[in-house]
Amino acid sequence: MAEVGRAAVLDPGALLPGGFWAAVAVWLERPQVANKRLCGARLEARRSAALPRAEGRGPGPSAGPGPEERGAGPGQGSPEGSPSPRPRAGPERGTAERGPGEAEGQRQQGKEPRDPGQPSRAGVGEDGFSASELDSLWGDFSRSLASSNGEMLAFLARSEAAPQEDAPRDFDVVLRTIIPKTNPQRPLTAPRREMVVQDPLSGTITFLPLEEDAEGSLKVKSSNAYQIRLRRGQQAWFISVLIFCPERWHSDGIVYPKPTWLGKELLARLAKWSVESKKSEFKSTLSLVSIAKYSKLYQELKEEYKEMVKVWPEVTNPEKFVYEDVAIATYLLILWEAERAEHGVTKKQSFVDLGCGNGLLVHILRQAGHPGRGIDIRRRKIWAMFGPETQLEEGAVTPEDKNLFPDVDWLIGNHSDELTPWIPVIAARSSYHCRFFVLPCCFFDFVGKYPRRQSQKTQYREYLDFIKEVGLMCGFHVEEDCLRIPSTKRVCLIGKSRTYPPTGEVSIDQQRTRYIHSRQGRPLHKEPPCPPLRGQDSPRAQDAGAEPGPAAQGAGSPAEGLWLSGFQPRAPAEHVRNCAALPRDFIDHVVLRVARLLLDGKQPSTGEDSPDAGVKPWNPGGSLSLAEVASELDKETLQRLRRECGGLQTLLRNRHQVFSVLNGRVHLRDWREEQLQRETRPGPRRGPGAEAFKTRPCWFFTHHPDGCALPAARCPFAHGPGELQPAWSAKRAGQPPQPVATTPVEA
Repeated sequence: MAEVGRAAVLDPGALLPGGFWAAVAVWLERPQVANKRLCGARLEARRSAALPRAEGRGPGPSAGPGPEERGAGPGQGSPEGSPSPRPRAGPERGTAERGPGEAEGQRQQGKEPRDPGQPSRAGVGEDGFSASELDSLWGDFSRSLASSNGEMLAFLARSEAAPQEDAPRDFDVVLRTIIPKTNPQRPLTAPRREMVVQDPLSGTITFLPLEEDAEGSLKVKSSNAYQIRLRRGQQAWFISVLIFCPERWHSDGIVYPKPTWLGKELLARLAKWSVESKKSEFKSTLSLVSIAKYSKLYQELKEEYKEMVKVWPEVTNPEKFVYEDVAIATYLLILWEAERAEHGVTKKQSFVDLGCGNGLLVHILRQAGHPGRGIDIRRRKIWAMFGPETQLEEGAVTPEDKNLFPDVDWLIGNHSDELTPWIPVIAARSSYHCRFFVLPCCFFDFVGKYPRRQSQKTQYREYLDFIKEVGLMCGFHVEEDCLRIPSTKRVCLIGKSRTYPPTGEVSIDQQRTRYIHSRQGRPLHKEPPCPPLRGQDSPRAQDAGAEPGPAAQGAGSPAEGLWLSGFQPRAPAEHVRNCAALPRDFIDHVVLRVARLLLDGKQPSTGEDSPDAGVKPWNPGGSLSLAEVASELDKETLQRLRRECGGLQTLLRNRHQVFSVLNGRVHLRDWREEQLQRETRPGPRRGPGAEAFKTRPCWFFTHHPDGCALPAARCPFAHGPGELQPAWSAKRAGQPPQPVATTPVEA
């Protein structure tokens, strides 16, 4: 065996060893976080086990601890020096109790430790693996260890690191399935299974790949076995990765990466995660659906709808919105497929998407055979591309009895803004069997913006808890999941079933009404007035044979049938406050005025031809605070900026080509430094990409007294009309480049 990597870990926050088990739990349960070629993993079964004893066994080959580690190995020194306290034995075969270290690790990831002996989501895995089959696999492997595989036994036992004991140690054995990403460019890689042996006492976790033999039985593939180990030295902790048989290691680049990747990339991530005190506020990604089915369907839909990116007529980023809607549609289709299987039905669920936006999600779901429609306050250009089979309606949805959907299975709220808290209410009042799916984004209450109340939570977490509370008060069992979408707001809330029988509809609806009115400061113990609106015609009153009570007849709305006065849907035409409404000459005047201030009064050029400033000195100007810049502008200009675009800072930040605003101070942007950072700094790059190269005039070439700091070949902007290229949107539409006005602007 060989050590392929070792990392020293400083632990100023005293998070180890619990942080180590939290880190390896991420690699165990969510390996796609580190290995981007994986879709995820599924934990099939779990049990406790003990290694067999071999007569006359001596220590096998080892990469032994270095001199700096020998000071405090497991079982030596203080209790804090060991990777974890000794675990207790599980109560029976097929079950296991977690050591405190692992339980703490899971809490650090924002999850409660699972019940002893339970797999990740069910006693039987998705492909039919149960705890009894794990017992059989471990039994066969254990017998081979005792009879003919002493080296592997020593590898697992780490006998050189832990003293022999009279009683055998207990391990936690997990059976997991690794699910690779499907990719059209390479053949489909089938899911692979592993047995994972966790030994909290010696601080090791060993991964034992499984493969089928000639008879179709699963056997351990010892050539690809590896181990992650935690040790405590005199000055620091050490995490290392060891491979059992490096000379026979087989790497496929997907499920089995190269040893160098394990010893560098994975090890670095584990070392970092081990001492991170930040706790996750959210559940694991795709925890409510089959990851394997999701991966397969997502790649199919992504391939089917990739052409939408090329013909996207909206001003929004096509790649983000197309692939985000593809991912959301994939999730819903897998969720609904599982729901049909659970209830033994084949009829596909119907839906209404409230606030459907561009309508692509509706289109994908309709193309998949689900009857449904989308409603939005404003029609989009792209709607015309979908054809008549995709039903999209322009109109406002307000919370009142006329906007109920008694014949619909699911209501969808995908970034539905002011409708988000109302969707569980509308679903609950539409029919007893109506369910909901919401993906909250902007923070709205029943009326107006959501007021933050708990400073110990992030605003996003607090708002999710509020929407979950709304669902609970409406009588839903609310589940939470994380989607795999290109967005920071990717937590969805799902209400699939009710907490009450159909006969309890009237009393629950009264509870809903009291809760809704309490959000406006009304006391919970008083029943709000509920004048009837439609009596027996209300879908809620007809549902499940329940007699219509006051709440079921309109929920007490004092204004034209609204369930709560004051609700205002957004206007069809949104007022844009990002400088787009300001006249171009006004913006140019402000930009030139600020530039003159930064150049210490040196008059910038107002349009004359400037020589190419490739090598000559270039004046970068000075630095001023925002307050100093504002003091030099007249009151009317500042008021106009605040009214139309949010203020002076917004205008300067939006003029990214000209200004840099950092820590409240304004500078002229030096594109020589930008170029140097782009060449030397990894990660996301600022500035125009290849598709925007030379599509806009260079402000410095036209207006700066020294011209542009970069030569024309290196500047991403056009030095004169001759270099100007058509914009990306014009290229897609096949339009010729439009002439750009170069009329001098007087300061």
